Amino acid sequence: MAEGLAQCGGARWFDLADRVTGVVRRVFLWVPPGEAPAEGWPSLLMTDGNAVIGTAVDAMRAQAFYPTGTNLGWGVLIAVGYPTDDAYDPFRRSWDLGPPPGASYPPFWPDTPEVRTGGGAEMARFLLEDLRDFLSTRVALDPAHAGLFGHSFGGLFALWLLFTRPDAFTHWIAASPAITWENSFLLTHRDGFDPAGRRLVVLLSAGEWEGDDLAPFQRAAPDAERRLAEKATTRTIAAAQEMAAHLAALGLAVRYETYAGETHMSVLPVAVNRALHCVFALGAPQ
Repeated sequence: MAEGLAQCGGARWFDLADRVTGVVRRVFLWVPPGEAPAEGWPSLLMTDGNAVIGTAVDAMRAQAFYPTGTNLGWGVLIAVGYPTDDAYDPFRRSWDLGPPPGASYPPFWPDTPEVRTGGGAEMARFLLEDLRDFLSTRVALDPAHAGLFGHSFGGLFALWLLFTRPDAFTHWIAASPAITWENSFLLTHRDGFDPAGRRLVVLLSAGEWEGDDLAPFQRAAPDAERRLAEKATTRTIAAAQEMAAHLAALGLAVRYETYAGETHMSVLPVAVNRALHCVFALGAPQ
């Protein structure tokens, strides 16, 4: 297994092979300074690891030293991505973060394979079995205080896992979740979801410019009409708000937040920071 030091505040990376499929995913791990609490560290697991680990580590390091001014406590950060220097591997994340049954789509680029979704169950098994076994040899974690964060497809994956494995995490953060993807199949899982009395915390969010209007810089662009048509289909803000209302009615501790001035892509750093505060807040109700 290859490993190394990530270029972000002392995080390390490990290329971990899936013991069923053999595919390699890059796991980023950052552990706070000092001794772990007796029960183990609280933790936040993030998808799209290459894109989020630097932001998460910097946000933690800058704020947890000043808890009276930030209300942020220390915790372990775990992010799962791929062996690349790029922020994303679009081809692989489509498979890993797309819940089953999935579908096939045209290639992202000429002379590349068709894009497939539907590998979410494979990804879930990797996270809940392979990754947890690996982490048990590296750091003491508190299983009663563990969060999962995902953005866009990652938010879709997080909600699907909430509905199918509500025991897997205590805190669930879905930023700009692709709820309406593939004909809103996620709602079937939602409608059959039973939290069984679990005290689960859910944070849903989206950027201001993920609603019915375009961001100011997009309004005069040549593709403005196409973007507006897509917004009418994806309904990112409305779908997330509807999801929050549904889950709150089931007794979960649910919040929805809209982040001013942000688009679907620019919202990521804000959402990562809010995920840290959702999982590692010290004084406020969670």
